[in-house]
Amino acid sequence: MKASEGAWSGSERQIADDAKMECKICWHVYDPAEGDDVWQIPPGTPFAQLPEEWRCPQCDAPKDHFMPMNDG
Repeated sequence: MKASEGAWSGSERQIADDAKMECKICWHVYDPAEGDDVWQIPPGTPFAQLPEEWRCPQCDAPKDHFMPMNDG
């Protein structure tokens, strides 16, 4: 399955360390300031530094199903 335009596509795409990322399946938001209690990811961990096996804690979607949130 091809990731949709705007979705996380790995190391070739630069995302700010403080960028919030939103799951395009269930709309769960990964906020680096909060980390992820389910996966025991500490606060301050940028999305790009999440382990490859990390998945959405709400719907189990892979990382490539996340898109940067537009704060504007």
